[in-house]
Parts: sequence; C-alpha cells; structure tokens
Amino acid sequence: MLRVFTNRAPGDNGPVPAELLTRLPQVEWQDRERQHRERVARFAEPYLDRRSRGAKHPVEDFLFTYYNQKPGQLLRWHPGAGIVLAGQAAGIRRDWKYYAAETDGVRVDVARFTAERAEAVDFARLILARTSARPAQFGCFGLHEWAMAYRSATNGVRHEYLRLRLGAEGTDDVVESARIRCTHFDAFRFYTPEAVPLNEHAPTRETQRDLEQPGCLHANMDLYKWAYKLTPLLPSEIVMDCFELSWRIRAMDMRASPYDLGDWGYTPIAIETAAGKAEYVRLQRGFAEESQALRIRLLGLLDRALGAP
Repeated sequence: MLRVFTNRAPGDNGPVPAELLTRLPQVEWQDRERQHRERVARFAEPYLDRRSRGAKHPVEDFLFTYYNQKPGQLLRWHPGAGIVLAGQAAGIRRDWKYYAAETDGVRVDVARFTAERAEAVDFARLILARTSARPAQFGCFGLHEWAMAYRSATNGVRHEYLRLRLGAEGTDDVVESARIRCTHFDAFRFYTPEAVPLNEHAPTRETQRDLEQPGCLHANMDLYKWAYKLTPLLPSEIVMDCFELSWRIRAMDMRASPYDLGDWGYTPIAIETAAGKAEYVRLQRGFAEESQALRIRLLGLLDRALGAP
C-alpha cells in the first residue's frame, strides 16, 4: 500500500522521510518500464505507421486522435505517488515535470502536482465518485452515433471515408423511430442540428457531473481520460488498464454505429432490430461492470496518493 503524505508546502521538493516512501531498485523498475512500453507499442506502433502513410482506421485511431494523450506521452512509464526510483538511470527523470529528487533516486512530486493541478484532481475525483454511485442505464442502444449522422444528405457524414450501412434515408428512419436518451455531453455535442431536439436530455459541460452514469459507453471510455490526466500521480499500469478497456469499448461502439465497417473486419450490431438491441445491452452490461471495478480502483489509488483517509 502506498503511504504518501501531502501536507507539504507547494514547491517544497526536499526529501521525504524514507519511511514514508517505497523504494524500487533500478532492475525492478526498469523491468516494469519495459513491460509498459511493450504493452503500449502494440497499439501505438500501428497507429503511427498509419499516420505516416496518411491512412485511417475508424476504431483503432480513436484513442490517439480524440483524446489529448499522444503515443509518446503514453509510452512514458510512471510508478505513481510514493515510489522512489533508485539507481543512476532514474536521473533523467529529474527534468520530467512533477518529479523531484531524493537522496537515492527520484519520486513523483505530489505536493507540486496537487498545487498546480488541483482543479483537474477535484473534477476527476468528483466525476468518478458520482458516476460510480449512480445506477447504470441500458436503454440508449448506441443511438448517439446515429444522431451524429442524422440528415446526412444535408449535413454530410461525420466520418467522410465511411459508408452508412442503411444509407442516408435508412439511418434517418432509425433515428426518427427511436427514443434517443444520451446522457453524455461529449457525445451529444457532435449531434447534427436536427438531432439535438430529439434527445431526451440536454447535457452540458456544467451538468456532466450530474448526468454521467456507468452504463454509458462514452463515460466508460473516459476512464482513460481521467487516468491520464492524473499522470504521473497514478501508476501507468492502471492508465493502460483503462486504455485497453476503452479500446474494446470503442470497437463495440462503432459496431453498433450506422457505419459499414466490413472492410475493417467488424460485423455490425444491428441495433435497429430486437436481436441487435439485446446484443448491445448484453455487451453494455459487461462493460459497465468492468468499468465500475476500474472506477473503484482509480478512486482508491487517488485517495492513497493524496493521503486521504
């Protein structure tokens, strides 16, 4: 268990008493660093190759283009708060942001991070806790993606290199015959103008903390966002746990979308049918359970890192 006490003045980068920190020998932390880089490379290298060729992938590019964390940033391994990285090789991190020197290595500078990133910490904590406490809703059937493609004959297709599986008219028919009840602002904000009044909710950035719920695919993908925004306070292992979950959710999200992804090897979840709706909810429930477990882990790690009771 990490024991980190943050009742230090901002800018106080002096050594923390050794008994309050966990020391990792160089051979141990370099092994963890290597494993992390290998884990990230499986996802980052194909993306970087596609980008160099001007190619696109509707599923596998998403986490690198929608979110602000870039592959180079994700490749950097961080031990999290309360850990001293020992050995000469740790010296390079003295120049990394939110790191501080110790007598025998380097550690994350919790006091500086919490002083400079207090708003991000507070908001992430609030979103994670409130979302975790709400009941999951399973009646959206992924219609947010359809609402983004509504009236494409007028608005165009958001992903211009993809075909609509049911065509423009068929897509509009699905939207017009359905109850659309998306609770996630960052999905709702991409609706076409004609689809906005069809949604049962009108989420905003200000109401996000009151509407996020653990059945929402996009709220669950955003666990990755909250995790990397707390870097390097949290260990990179949990950031990648969130990343990999988000990766799998994105695949489901696009399978249930109005787009034809057959060229990329994805079979559709036909949410316009009863069988498709049932499959969507089954998968959605599984992701909700996984995401709730990750939320609890994130909150626990964050509380321990901040020295919270």
